[in-house]
Amino acid sequence: MNKAKTWSAAFALLLGLSACSGDTQTQGNGGGGNNGGVDAGPTEDAAPELTPFEEALEEREVDYSAALRIAALRLTGDLPTLTELQSVATAGDQKSAYEALVAAYIADPRFTDTQVEFWKNTFKMGGSVELDSAGVLAAQLVVEGRPLTELLTAATGTCPTYDANTQVFTPTDCDNGVPVHAGLLTHPGMNAHFTSNMAFRRVRWVQETFACTAFPAEVAAEPEALSDTALYTAPWEFTSISGTANGGDIDFLDYQSVVCANCHATMNHMAPLFGYFDDLGLQTDDISVPKPVDGNPPTALIDWLPDGETTGWRVDAPAADLPALGAVMAADPRVAECSVARAWNWAMGKGDIVDTLAAVPPAVFQTQFDDFVANGYDYKELLYQVFTSDDFVQF
Repeated sequence: MNKAKTWSAAFALLLGLSACSGDTQTQGNGGGGNNGGVDAGPTEDAAPELTPFEEALEEREVDYSAALRIAALRLTGDLPTLTELQSVATAGDQKSAYEALVAAYIADPRFTDTQVEFWKNTFKMGGSVELDSAGVLAAQLVVEGRPLTELLTAATGTCPTYDANTQVFTPTDCDNGVPVHAGLLTHPGMNAHFTSNMAFRRVRWVQETFACTAFPAEVAAEPEALSDTALYTAPWEFTSISGTANGGDIDFLDYQSVVCANCHATMNHMAPLFGYFDDLGLQTDDISVPKPVDGNPPTALIDWLPDGETTGWRVDAPAADLPALGAVMAADPRVAECSVARAWNWAMGKGDIVDTLAAVPPAVFQTQFDDFVANGYDYKELLYQVFTSDDFVQF
């Protein structure tokens, strides 16, 4: 689907309705026993037997009036008016009438308010102008139809403000000493809010927000047995991170009680990139995050990675700095899948995808994912696709 399509073009799409069909079998003649007739079994045209879950899905029916109530609440914060409900209920083409209203809700000024609130909750920060600006940036990208990947790559306007009375965004550059900004990765509010020892809270926020999974983030095709009871599952070389045996103060290579490296193989390759922000979110010349040893001295690079090891997003995605990290993340299909999954869960009334373990199999939203990528990561268009999907309007 081309990004330039009009909302009305979608109204011509036909809604595919699934129908249950029972197995067709031919019956033998006579009674039981060896001399009786036998079941000839299913014919070649018989439908495959459905699981209970598939049967439940097949039993759903389209209800545009019910879908409209949910869509209106999500997209505008208000229930649909009686006129809107009647316009769908009495329409000769309910599908087109419903989709026209969804498009109108997305164009409504109230949609901007719901997006600001949604992204503040997603990012788990707010309450001050600086913290709010992270969610405001995401809402601005959505409302203006800009690529959502700018959350990771935008070099300007990454600390915008929002006037709820006028629904107006004011682009503002973050001022925290960063020479080249990278969306929210260099955002002062994020780096201040998630400050911690060795920058691990910042790394966790990035992973859970943009990849929709907790650590460990990567799993090797063939795990390595470190002992009879310890299995190393990350794809990085086991010694690619630091431990007390290769120069670090923290033994990330310990595996006596738990294999620390299963998570830290990825975490330690990302954390140094966030280590140059102090507890106020200001970039500094030297590493500013403390390490959890006596006196809490600043972390040294050797505490994360041994000499010669480079930083990166994943084992096959190196990144020398935060702008490079943002670029490889923006190109990662798993990040785009996370964005679509968040839209899906929000529409369907699910909780946070990480906190509630409300994961969505990518196959469920494959059509919406393909369109999201093809449309240049336009989240507003994605929301229209989700709220008008077959799954959303069936109950």
